[in-house]
Amino acid sequence: GLAVAFIMALYLGALVQALVDDLIMPILSYIPGIDVIADWAVGPFLLGHFIAAFITFVLVSVVIFILVKITSKIGIE
Repeated sequence: GLAVAFIMALYLGALVQALVDDLIMPILSYIPGIDVIADWAVGPFLLGHFIAAFITFVLVSVVIFILVKITSKIGIE
């Protein structure tokens, strides 16, 4: 059971990552200034890359949270 749950979690993570990268982030790119965040740099530090990864992490976390809430509400545990 644990192995199946681990494999399912990997694929669910990939699915949610694709959802965020392919559907949500392009929508956010229409907001002025958001599309150039990844290019921000402070010296040798890629600050924009970190901010973009953080935004992706937050969006993935929110989507997973919503999925867990919906599945627990309908009785899938």
